[in-house]
Amino acid sequence: MKKLINSAETVLADALRGVAAAHPELTVDHENRLVISNAPREGRVALISGGGSGHEPLHSGFVGAGMLDAACAGEVFTSPTPDQMLAAAQAVNAGAGVLFIVKNYTGDVLNFEMAAELASEEGIASESVIVADDVAVKDSTWTAGRRGVGTTVLVEKIAGAAAAEGKSLAEVAAVAQRVADSGRSMGVALTSCTVPAVGHPSFDLPDDEMEMGVGIHGEPGRTRVPFAPARDIARELVDAITSDLDFSDAPVVALLTGLGGTPLIELYVIYADIADALAERGITVARSLVGDYVTSLDMAGCSLTLLRADEELLRLWDAPVNTSALRWGY
Repeated sequence: MKKLINSAETVLADALRGVAAAHPELTVDHENRLVISNAPREGRVALISGGGSGHEPLHSGFVGAGMLDAACAGEVFTSPTPDQMLAAAQAVNAGAGVLFIVKNYTGDVLNFEMAAELASEEGIASESVIVADDVAVKDSTWTAGRRGVGTTVLVEKIAGAAAAEGKSLAEVAAVAQRVADSGRSMGVALTSCTVPAVGHPSFDLPDDEMEMGVGIHGEPGRTRVPFAPARDIARELVDAITSDLDFSDAPVVALLTGLGGTPLIELYVIYADIADALAERGITVARSLVGDYVTSLDMAGCSLTLLRADEELLRLWDAPVNTSALRWGY
């Protein structure tokens, strides 16, 4: 294993020191492993998300004006604790309550539920939205129901814009739930990832095969198939998503994220084929985003997310955002 680390035991702590050094516009609580926005939030709803590390820039890269107010960092591929989430709520609550945005993994869901109960005992109003958008499999490793993946980024951005407009907690939660309900994702792995504490690939994937529908922790997908050209992979991703939800009569936000080990040139190659496949189906992409946004350490591959949007969701998507990983309108 060759990685730019000091030791497997200190990866998260060292990374948080790096975040603090690189981004003085953020506050890093090293004891509770929180990344907190320094942007003003008096009187408005605060947004909190988090999860296991290894998916960067999710979630800490999306902390800032117009998006998250705090992110809770667990160890690699391990949920943060309820105490971390409560500390985040205490740090960012500005009187209008907090919205917890939760990817649908059993540990995350249970711990955020407990954090919400603890926050309520302290008089902090909260709502939770669970993102379960992966069409590949259901009731898989680590989760009951579908896994939460790329739509999480869209929920955080759009709900963050709604909060910045001064909407109430119920209104922000309702917008977030609409996005969560209207997004679908599907991924493909070309290689395994290597967890630092393990020191070797998480699963064996021969050079001439790929895993369709892989999870972002290396969980099995729908099927293992022979490696194919980008255009064939693109069509399989699009087919899987569009057979689950009709995107043909609404504007679509498309997110293509690398999984950590895929060069950007390859992402643009496959996005061209995705765009062709969507056009063939009469689907209009109104907004698109291509790059590394929800990763799986050093896994090669990609994941496609489509959001069935409307004028309000597009307006909130276009609203200014200023984070380390997403920035426009400033």
